[in-house]
Amino acid sequence: MRLEPRAHVPFWLNIAAPVAAIALAFALCALLILWTGAPILESYEALLRGAFGTTFAITETLTRAAPLIFTGLAAAVAFRAKLWNIGAEGQLYAGALAATWIGTGMITLPPYLMVPLLFLVGAVAGGLLLLVPVILKLKLKVDEVVTTLLLNFVVILFANYLLFGPWKDPLAMGWPQAAPIIDEGVLSPLIPRMRLHSGLVWAVAFAVFAWAFIRFTKWGFQIRAVGHNPEAASFAGMPIGATILRTALLSGGLAGMAGVCELAGLKGYLTLDLSPGFGYTGIAVAMLAGLHPLGVVAAAIFVAAIYNGADAMSRAMSISNYLADVLTATALLLVLASVLFVRFRPRLR
Repeated sequence: MRLEPRAHVPFWLNIAAPVAAIALAFALCALLILWTGAPILESYEALLRGAFGTTFAITETLTRAAPLIFTGLAAAVAFRAKLWNIGAEGQLYAGALAATWIGTGMITLPPYLMVPLLFLVGAVAGGLLLLVPVILKLKLKVDEVVTTLLLNFVVILFANYLLFGPWKDPLAMGWPQAAPIIDEGVLSPLIPRMRLHSGLVWAVAFAVFAWAFIRFTKWGFQIRAVGHNPEAASFAGMPIGATILRTALLSGGLAGMAGVCELAGLKGYLTLDLSPGFGYTGIAVAMLAGLHPLGVVAAAIFVAAIYNGADAMSRAMSISNYLADVLTATALLLVLASVLFVRFRPRLR
């Protein structure tokens, strides 16, 4: 058997292939549920109820999806240009650190100015952090996978130093946390008495912006061209180095805004458990979305629903919530495999 490139890919196949892959992932993970002795249908029903069964469950799923949209966009934009940014976790904390520095009383503005300012400083911090490995890549040919990954630990340890040292809130009863963000910088709730906040609106708005930027602008075309074939892009006169630098600023900025989203929308103050791995999960979100910015929104909600639903399922059916990790990883692998069969047609020799 050989794989033959498809001359034309039908629209329905682009939709049906990943949907079928996700359905197959649920079928395979059903074997794990069966192994535990729990009923399969009741377990998946508990998962679905935990993610979307009530207004509270829906808002919790969307709340968890908001930072995943930002980190998914960060990975999607970078990967489009073949810039392998594995450092979204560190960039998230860099954005949160910058927002804490500005938002705890250094500057006081009305909410309609303070919130955009916090997102701006978070984006600048995340973008500047990613510039370090990108410059090393362009000037010294250093692998950005290694440098972005290592910078995650550098930033988190620096945050650890600040929270146990100069930024430790004396009113926190000994807990390592910074002073709270001023009220003007807190993201407003979308539904009363729920944790869902306007960070979701910001995330969806930036998803639309990222899609329009990549699809319709000259710089977006250069990102796609450099990612597809850097030699051809260089031959056509496109500035490869400048394109990679712009991509780094955009990708790191989006990851930095994820930190602001969690800080100003959910926590209210900086802690070491601000992110349970949103930066790394964002890579899975981007790959599930096929690196499409609008698809990132749907993929982030899907992943958030899996994790929130798995927590509810573990309480109802005594099944480990680590099933969410297995289900997400299986879905990712099968979706990537489905992309292969979308682009290529199997032929028998």
